[in-house]
Amino acid sequence: MCGRYSLFAPPADLEARFDAAFDFEFEPRYNAAPSQSLPVITNDDPDTIQRMEWGLIPSWADSRSDHGYINARAETLGQKRSFADAYESRRCLVPADGFYEWVDSAEQRSANSRAATPRDSGGGGKQPYRVALPDDDIFAMAGLYERWEPPQRQTGLGEFGGGGDDGGEDDVVETFTIVTTEPNDAVRDLHHRMAVILSPGEEETWLTADTATAVDLLDPYDGPMRTYPVSTAVNSPHTDRPELIEEVEV
Repeated sequence: MCGRYSLFAPPADLEARFDAAFDFEFEPRYNAAPSQSLPVITNDDPDTIQRMEWGLIPSWADSRSDHGYINARAETLGQKRSFADAYESRRCLVPADGFYEWVDSAEQRSANSRAATPRDSGGGGKQPYRVALPDDDIFAMAGLYERWEPPQRQTGLGEFGGGGDDGGEDDVVETFTIVTTEPNDAVRDLHHRMAVILSPGEEETWLTADTATAVDLLDPYDGPMRTYPVSTAVNSPHTDRPELIEEVEV
């Protein structure tokens, strides 16, 4: 599962890394959380880094509050009604430079520990860990996105008008979800799922290939990663400051 992540690289570095330009004023995020408007790069506009709300709402949903899928299992993307259409034609990259997982402190002391993060990813009494690439390198997680508008306003995507953190039931909104897969060795002791992390050479393929090709990208990341405990202050989605990514003693 991926329920929180960070993205604090300078905007110029992000634009250079993805060969795309921001269409909004980006601010660093040390604790990106569901329902927030966050940067994505879509297959229909790969030259732009735009904002979408984290928590996918299928286009056919009667209400935006009925759904809000923050994750989608790689193994069933083509089978689940909520994701099948997006998997076919609406894929995106979700830039990040780290993500968080929560582990029961007692279980972590066991060699066989493997704890599941609560659905709201708030962590409760669990110990949060940050997972990142060496040197906090920027990476892209595989994502899917959707455009949703209230049933009474189904007048075509050409009139789409944006959405975000404070949108209401009558607003049109674009949302995204992060695809997850089996964990690699670095994440296995923290959680039984992890985000699909694409290598730079796989990113364009994820955006442009057919599903028969794209499915081969949905495997655990096989590059070096580092994990370390961080402050429980990250448990609150309302807390977002640089100190959250610092290692703490446990």
